[in-house]
Amino acid sequence: MSDELQRIMAIDDPYLLLREVTTRLADAQQEVTELARLRRRVVQDLHSQGLSYAQIAEKAGLSRGRIHQIRHTGPAPEGAFLGAGAVTVVTPLRWDDEKKRPVVAMADVNSAKRLEELAKSYGLEVSSGHVLVSGEVDLNRDCLVVVCGPGMSQNMSDLYAQDPVLSWEHPENEPWALLDRRTGRAYRAGADAEQQRPHDVGYLGRLPRPDGNGSVLAIASIHTAGSLGVVQLLASELNTLWGQVGEHHFSTLVSVEYDPERDEPQSVELLTPIYRHDEETTA
Repeated sequence: MSDELQRIMAIDDPYLLLREVTTRLADAQQEVTELARLRRRVVQDLHSQGLSYAQIAEKAGLSRGRIHQIRHTGPAPEGAFLGAGAVTVVTPLRWDDEKKRPVVAMADVNSAKRLEELAKSYGLEVSSGHVLVSGEVDLNRDCLVVVCGPGMSQNMSDLYAQDPVLSWEHPENEPWALLDRRTGRAYRAGADAEQQRPHDVGYLGRLPRPDGNGSVLAIASIHTAGSLGVVQLLASELNTLWGQVGEHHFSTLVSVEYDPERDEPQSVELLTPIYRHDEETTA
């Protein structure tokens, strides 16, 4: 029996006991989920290296049937792309002059909702938060997913500035663009072109937290419709993304064609390679 369990069982106050047990059960369930995810990931990695289930079972001291069961059941390893245990999805507040209060753009509401659904499908707990109207946001939190561009937050602008390959550009009196410094090519939204079209450019990246103790998964676009497209890419290609970058820092740009009436993405594809930042810094 663990010291923590003994401590809880010794509590006399029934209300405090109920609260402590409830909290501990929630923490324990998260631990069980992440341990199961890690176990499946190890089996999957060993099998992809060429080992048979029988070989893995023999070396691990488990039955072949148990190894096969682990490989095909439980939370999928690629869920770790979003975080571990509990994920916080953050969207920006905007000041509405008519309503005289902060609001969240409908596209950002939809992005947050779909990210929540995606995270829950991988057994992750989800909470929400906001970038304040002032642009302030605490980025030094575990398992943080932020849907916000650099124009709405200096904190996010500083975060994006760490990207060694892709950068946000906003020349005076010109619309925003995203620049691939490796190729020198700038990408702009179709809505800002001379002949306008319902097209946006989205950004997806995992960048270092300001305190250096973790990472932030950042999603943004030149206009709000593009972020929905990035979320759609995550939902459909999470396994592929996880296979390419794992938990490493990376970034990529996404082309999003959308329905102009509803801002719903209709076609989503990568505009650039998926750049792993550790490979860029050592190149």
